[in-house]
Amino acid sequence: MTQYLVAIHLPDNYDPSKEDAAMIRDIDALNEEMVAAGIRLFVGGLNPVSKAISVRAAPDGGLLVTDGPYLETKEHVGGFWVLECASKDEAVEWGRKAAIACRAPVEVRAFN
Repeated sequence: MTQYLVAIHLPDNYDPSKEDAAMIRDIDALNEEMVAAGIRLFVGGLNPVSKAISVRAAPDGGLLVTDGPYLETKEHVGGFWVLECASKDEAVEWGRKAAIACRAPVEVRAFN
């Protein structure tokens, strides 16, 4: 079986205090469903993008460490699941459920 990343994309100004009890219940139910199906390998939420640290190779061969995200965008990955699914279609179906539960866009991508 193939492993898939299901990543939740949030706007940079996302306010987690807006997550209501219904949304938290929906995400909890999705996690329970994934565990019952035996496909969830790992799940994690991430700190706000404002707390990111970026490490880049510097032209002189050293490293440049800076506060903030690697890319300046309007969205960031706010959390993710690593799933093991029998097919891409199955992974996309779990991604659909994640988008509904999280009320946010979701990206589904296979690991090499």
